[in-house]
Amino acid sequence: MTTINSKILLEYNAKFMKIAAELYSTPISTVSSRFSKLIAAHSEWCLGESYIFSSPGRIEIAGNHTDHNNGMVVAAAISLDTLAAVTTSNESKIIIKSSGFPDVVVDIHDLEYREDERGTANALVRGVLNSFVVKGYKIGAFSATTVSDVIKGAGVSSSAAFEILTTEILNILYNDGKISPIERASISQFAENVFFGKPSGLMDQAAIALGGISFIDFENPTAPIIKKLNWPFDDVSAVVINCGGDHCDLTQNYASIKSDMESIAKYYGETKLRRIRKASFYRDIKVLKNKFSGRAILRAIHYFEENERVENIVSAIKENNATDFFNLVNASGLSSYTKLQNIYPEGDPSEPVALALAIVARAEGVLASRIHGGGFAGTILTFIDNNYKEDFIKHMCAIFGDANVFDIKIRKQGAIKLDL
Repeated sequence: MTTINSKILLEYNAKFMKIAAELYSTPISTVSSRFSKLIAAHSEWCLGESYIFSSPGRIEIAGNHTDHNNGMVVAAAISLDTLAAVTTSNESKIIIKSSGFPDVVVDIHDLEYREDERGTANALVRGVLNSFVVKGYKIGAFSATTVSDVIKGAGVSSSAAFEILTTEILNILYNDGKISPIERASISQFAENVFFGKPSGLMDQAAIALGGISFIDFENPTAPIIKKLNWPFDDVSAVVINCGGDHCDLTQNYASIKSDMESIAKYYGETKLRRIRKASFYRDIKVLKNKFSGRAILRAIHYFEENERVENIVSAIKENNATDFFNLVNASGLSSYTKLQNIYPEGDPSEPVALALAIVARAEGVLASRIHGGGFAGTILTFIDNNYKEDFIKHMCAIFGDANVFDIKIRKQGAIKLDL
């Protein structure tokens, strides 16, 4: 429970100070101001005990567009998050208010799919509730006020952060916190795939639910193999740059990557590339090129090579081998550019991601850079030597704007209820 709504009181709260230092890379005063404004906004329309929940965004270090074909990824939760003040309700509705967005209102007794809700936050909440009930978990009503610095439509998984936030609220308030992170990720993926209408893999939701850095092998997507990793490169920072464009209208572009890969798998009588022998694929390219587009074959090549890179990146992290790690991240980014081809949508001459990558490549101290997330628009991820970080961020802010350059840290915690 929290009744603290003063920035000054928060800064004298030892629990809050500890949480702020663990979760965020921004100054304590910035964090306390954000919390106090959220709590004040929630108390304006909602009385009673309130609880604070946090759900992070994520970065994808390697494994670009492999999860939906049962591939392997390395991903991490980050210090950008969706924050919610939550109060339980005796009514039958979940109501979520977010500044600048329409209110989400979902009756917990009306959980059937609605075509007119596709692509909306209502669909995500209704899909989560539907899956909870189907799986035999408890649901209940609540009222929430949210604020988020997880950039919408820019590749750090704002929708997945919202989905996992919803599942964690229901998990804590009505299921005694018993639902595992991967189960909550699976529920969230169902909501996004079926109710929202976006054919995403499980990587975003899993990384956010798990927290920290994770190697995730989706060979069996219902029971993925997960290995938590420790970030060894303390002299290096991650900087995410929102270079323009928006993911929100690019669902068909993402879907084409999945369908291209699966068309190759179908040739072998399978549904996913993971079930295809790599040697058979390369042996048959002379036949495949007469049956499939060059783009589909290139995307399959990316898939097989990317899985190998992920395994090598895991080894580099474990061995604290910075040279191999950053070379592999660069190679992953180049493969996304030239084989996966998710740098910009076909026919779009603006090409903000390609331009940003070219600019960053000339900056001093950059160890690696790559397209980030789904691609086609949005963000790039850079790793920068800490000795050059301040000048790098200043230079990037001058080009892309202060609001579009994010000095982030890898966050150990996944989506959680905060103990204030």
